[in-house]
Amino acid sequence: MLKVNREDKSPIWQQLLDQAIHNITTGKWPPGELLPPTRELALLVGVSRSTIQIVYEELFSRGYTVTNWRGGTRVSEWGYQAGTQEESMHQGPSTPEIPYISTAVNQLNNWFRGTEQQHVEIDFCPHEPYLDEHFRKIWRQSFLQASAVADLDTWGYGNPYGYTPLREQIQRYLTFERGVHVDIDQIILTSGAQHSIDLIAQALLHEGETVSVEDPGFPAAWMTMKYRRMNVVPVPVDEYGLQVEHIHPQSKLTFVTPSHQCAVGVILSEPRRQQLLQLAAQKQFWIVEDDYDGEFRYRGGPLPTLFSQQPQHTLYMMSFSKMVAPGIRISAVVGPKNAIHQLAQVQALTYRHLPIMEQLTLSHFIEHGHFMRHMRRARNVYRRRHEAMTKAIMATGLGKHFKLSGIETGLHMLLEAKESFEEEELTNLALTQGVRVYPLSKYCLESNRKGWVLGFAKIDEAAIEEGISRLAKILL
Repeated sequence: MLKVNREDKSPIWQQLLDQAIHNITTGKWPPGELLPPTRELALLVGVSRSTIQIVYEELFSRGYTVTNWRGGTRVSEWGYQAGTQEESMHQGPSTPEIPYISTAVNQLNNWFRGTEQQHVEIDFCPHEPYLDEHFRKIWRQSFLQASAVADLDTWGYGNPYGYTPLREQIQRYLTFERGVHVDIDQIILTSGAQHSIDLIAQALLHEGETVSVEDPGFPAAWMTMKYRRMNVVPVPVDEYGLQVEHIHPQSKLTFVTPSHQCAVGVILSEPRRQQLLQLAAQKQFWIVEDDYDGEFRYRGGPLPTLFSQQPQHTLYMMSFSKMVAPGIRISAVVGPKNAIHQLAQVQALTYRHLPIMEQLTLSHFIEHGHFMRHMRRARNVYRRRHEAMTKAIMATGLGKHFKLSGIETGLHMLLEAKESFEEEELTNLALTQGVRVYPLSKYCLESNRKGWVLGFAKIDEAAIEEGISRLAKILL
């Protein structure tokens, strides 16, 4: 029988309802059992009839009972099987086996931060840009001002291409700063490079098709393509960049970082650029050009893009992760209208659109000149830190024992060693000295190249000098 606990803070009807549901689901009240009339049950429990009526109405509305004006209220024939429900509720459905995911995520996390968790004093992180309190203050102002003037329509379902005013700002930036001239519908916004690559794989490739990637190169590129069940083929990189002659003859897409090769840091030479463009036209494959930090160049201005030379075969990826901050998760893909339309179709189906507040803020940040001022400040900081690292490497003698590359552009440089270099052991040894470095092998798909990828964007000149000094004591 149902009981009321007067000390329980729950409403009486809720107590009785919970007990009734428990009796039904455990089989204590079997299917078809006739429940007492409301007046009779109210007297037995010691509550008002209206309370019992609420309980019966809830049971009926949730499907636990059926009501017939002649036959009263009965427990539903709802297929309960004694002794099995509790077990099945605890088990739940099994999750499918996706062997590649766990391995890939672990590799990606290891590439980003390494497996170690201890605090380090000096972190030569190559993945993150310079940020300070001044940036946070200006970004907060843009956030508040942009949200204050946004009309209510802005908060509805948005355009899968991305927030139009932000794409217009990006269009102007590309025109004046990168020499890339496109229409607004040739730009789609994404939430980062991995999202961009994933959209490209879904929209422009078929499962099992061949994709060529740099090796060493950007690990997220080949991991994402492998997850989408593409046949990923590594292409070696030398001092002139991607070795175009090694691109797989059946390749439908080639991923390249021409302005500052991811990991090695070299620039794709002009002969190689022309060779790649001609091959793409001849074989009719896509070039995905990832210009992740090409804006930061220390000898002359930014290099011309592949897209500006051959827009019909090229998808140009730009990201605000290095130019502003990774946390805002805004990137863009620029390409031919039909290709970008395909990406937008996939985006509309699977993701709909990006969160509006970050787009509003970034649009305001660019429109009011904060972005270009931030870029100028960052370039000056990076130039000083780049010089400090270069000088420290030469002064300590590391430059005589290791090949230094990637010093003209970007936010990292490579200290490359011979294949016999005990990379893992020395990386762990550096950690014991409070210095985190990033092994070149983590960027390799099949290559056996060894060394350290050293970023300088996040640490000041004094820390750079101290960190290089500690590394020199370990290695020399």
